[in-house]
Amino acid sequence: MMVGHAMAAFALGTALASRRWSAERALAFGVVAGAFAALPDVDMVYAAFGLAQLDPAGAQEFPELFWETSNVVHRAITHSLVVGVIAAVGFAGAASNRGRVGAALVLSGLVALAFVASDLLGGAVMLAFLLAGVGVALAAERATDLGPPELLGAGLVGLLSHPFGDVFTGAPPRFFYPLDVWLPDAMANPAVLADRVVLSADPTLNLLAVFGVELATIWVAGVVYLRVTDRDVLGHLDARAAVGVAYAIAVVAMPAPTLQVSYHFVFSILALAVVGVAPRLLPSRPLLSADWHETITWGMTGLGAVSIATLSYALAYVLFPVA
Repeated sequence: MMVGHAMAAFALGTALASRRWSAERALAFGVVAGAFAALPDVDMVYAAFGLAQLDPAGAQEFPELFWETSNVVHRAITHSLVVGVIAAVGFAGAASNRGRVGAALVLSGLVALAFVASDLLGGAVMLAFLLAGVGVALAAERATDLGPPELLGAGLVGLLSHPFGDVFTGAPPRFFYPLDVWLPDAMANPAVLADRVVLSADPTLNLLAVFGVELATIWVAGVVYLRVTDRDVLGHLDARAAVGVAYAIAVVAMPAPTLQVSYHFVFSILALAVVGVAPRLLPSRPLLSADWHETITWGMTGLGAVSIATLSYALAYVLFPVA
């Protein structure tokens, strides 16, 4: 869901900013918000330690080992709304000459707090997260005209939207870390989000629904970008996207995917996005024409192919179930 997190924050940030600022500045704000939204998943670096535990003879167990190792800290320290607010303040301050001392104190305090609440592992993950965030803030300060107030807003949009996107794919994030270490369970784990949000009782349809949610966020991001730049959506979506309908045959060609085992589905269906840059066979729109050569057209066409493939697979799965 990392791409979905970034796209959702980009769409939200750009749409809000376009109400007040020029298209260029609104897009810059959205891009920075999207970059901040991707930051919480930096906690996955801990999964690298799983490689040291992997016996070469048992390489087929790597996916399970990777997730088992990463889940020790994933969706905890960096996915907290409490940490997100404080970190956003620190990141914005780091991009200001006058605010860097205060930012250093704020961010150092977060590392210390994580160390107290989660030992050395927690402190190390928090440090990696904060260093990455400072890097994003400094890069944004140099590449855009966004000041500390705008960077604070982008940080809040990105960091606070990310945790809610994870409620569909696994255990809910620890929204109130590190307060939940000391809060009673009833306060630390609200009943409304005590477990993963399941969109369908059928595990395969549930995966398809979750995948559809992520595709929807990318569509929204694409539409927002085109609207802000005053362009038509259909003008950047080529008919070749219809090739995705052929993916329906995958229902009988491979095992039904679930959230637990989805690699074969995800990698194969995403491969269809290549139609966005494949040579065009019809002469009505040459490959290097002004409208076709744009990256946004390639992206929207590839996205269309993947979306049609997902719908085709879902319909085939429902209408022609394979025992």
